[in-house]
Amino acid sequence: MKLYQALWDVGKFRTVFDFGKREVAHWFPGHMAKGLKQMRASLKNVDCIIEIHDARIPFSGRNPAFQETLDVKPHLLVLNKMDLADLSNEQIILKKLEHKGVKNVLFTDCLKQRDDNVKKLVPMVVEIIQRNPRFNRCENTNFCLMAIGVPNVGKSSLINSLRRTYLKKGRASRVGGEPGITKAVLTRIQVCERPIMYLLDTPGVLPPKIESVETGMKLALCGTILDHLVGEDIIADYLLYSLNRLGKFSYVEKYDLQEPSDNIQHVLKRIAVKLRKTQRVKAITGVGNITITVPNYTAAAYDFIRAFRKGELGQVMLD
Repeated sequence: MKLYQALWDVGKFRTVFDFGKREVAHWFPGHMAKGLKQMRASLKNVDCIIEIHDARIPFSGRNPAFQETLDVKPHLLVLNKMDLADLSNEQIILKKLEHKGVKNVLFTDCLKQRDDNVKKLVPMVVEIIQRNPRFNRCENTNFCLMAIGVPNVGKSSLINSLRRTYLKKGRASRVGGEPGITKAVLTRIQVCERPIMYLLDTPGVLPPKIESVETGMKLALCGTILDHLVGEDIIADYLLYSLNRLGKFSYVEKYDLQEPSDNIQHVLKRIAVKLRKTQRVKAITGVGNITITVPNYTAAAYDFIRAFRKGELGQVMLD
């Protein structure tokens, strides 16, 4: 590890990622626009907004379209996937969020069978609601929450975790590893008995235009944009750049590299060799067409990205 750090100290790695003329695709399908309209229409029956976001990108990619919604309702920001995030500077993150007007923040790991932080959510929400007037819902003895966020940050996982924690019941909302699983605002789902509390699941909604290419790359790396819209090759390269920049070199041992590298083609070749990810292609030679076996760089990139998303390359803070 000292050798790796020495390489880092002498500046052998890129300090800036060259995006070239690339643009992150605008992924705003019809179900997103429809979902946002339904969410706004349902607000009158909601006591508190639960905004779920990826703890690895606490600032990047939070949809500005939600701000109009958040300004009129009590709000709790849940930073999920905390097990994948480097939270060594947690207090700095919280102070920056408070400066942006976000005062109620909870870190969670909703895929964990028992998450003590999830147990804090209901008491926090009750306290937040009680500090604000409920207007047309003041006669209601139950509470209704709405879960919002960009795709694939764990909205459905949060609902299921709350049900496990407070109702001792299983899955109520479909969960998937790809963005876009929840397509429409669902009927309300009970998540707590005392007090009676319901939560509306919603589709993940990205901004119709992602202003910063780097923000788009962070969203893509965390799996909130479908990989093929950006390209596995560019996502893998941005991942390598990010790991080296942060001094996270666990990929070296995982894929049997001799040392850290800034060359994505070299890294992907080593991954393909180690995992035996190859493909047969036709080559034209002086004696005619022959079939040769070459490394499958796309399959290697896919494995590299998935390893990061599973936390196999260490805890990372991309913001």
